[in-house]
Amino acid sequence: MGGHHHHNGGLGLNGRNLFLTVLLNLVITLAQFIGGIISGSLSLMSDAVHNLSDVFSLIASYVAYLLANRKKQNLKQTFGYKRAEIIAALLNAASLIVIAVLLGIEAVKRINNPEPIDGNIVIVLSLVGIIANGVGVLLLRKDAAHNLNMRSAYLHLLADMLTSFAVLAGGLLIKYFNIYMVDAVLTILISLFLIYSSWKILTDSLKILMLFAPEHIIIKDIEDEILKLQGIRNIHHVHVWQLNDKDTHFEAHIEFIDNITLSEFDKKCEQIERLLSERFGIHHCNLQPEWDRDDSKEFIIQD
Repeated sequence: MGGHHHHNGGLGLNGRNLFLTVLLNLVITLAQFIGGIISGSLSLMSDAVHNLSDVFSLIASYVAYLLANRKKQNLKQTFGYKRAEIIAALLNAASLIVIAVLLGIEAVKRINNPEPIDGNIVIVLSLVGIIANGVGVLLLRKDAAHNLNMRSAYLHLLADMLTSFAVLAGGLLIKYFNIYMVDAVLTILISLFLIYSSWKILTDSLKILMLFAPEHIIIKDIEDEILKLQGIRNIHHVHVWQLNDKDTHFEAHIEFIDNITLSEFDKKCEQIERLLSERFGIHHCNLQPEWDRDDSKEFIIQD
């Protein structure tokens, strides 16, 4: 089998910022747990449980970041730990959805049986949550645009910050109007928001782990462009998948019209690599040359 590869360096991410968000969330979680117990606020407790899940999720994201960026490829791990961050993103999103469902169920029960709540504690601790999570959001905002793992951590913190705003509003209504039911209603709204914000990360992570082709790439367009190159009869046995959220891989059998030399094939590989990189953002490819070979010519092979 002949082949050709092209590799691009990954984007640098700031692991120090992620580590700082872990410390911030530890402080928030401890404060909200104590405050939730003292005040009797379910929304504050739900925010604390959510923050606790964030602590574990952010730790997972940080460990995944270290593995993906410091552990190099070797004879046993030929791709290194590049998928560690995808696994962390999947676990983060799944944990958020599970927690959101559990909190929503508890909130529905609380609607029928509202309990007295200390609004002052709720207000103070929600403000602490807004400030601390806001700092975390700013720290991770830049890296979230380029990395699914960082995006999941960023969304955790953004959800926390918005949750704290909701809890603050609830605390004000409780303090000045004694509307205790608002605590449970806010918890349900928070739960729905968590499910909504986590669902796409969950599905995107699963698609990568299942080796699905990226949604933005139309594989038939790749075939059409390659067949425009001179000397190529057809392209088959095609596979397109993502190693992580940055690296897309392409492999295929290329059948040539003439029995070309190895040097001619190498030049054709360079053409195809340039085409894949410039038109489709694919920077890793493996091509097998063929001429007059009796094998299946199906574009996508059915095993």
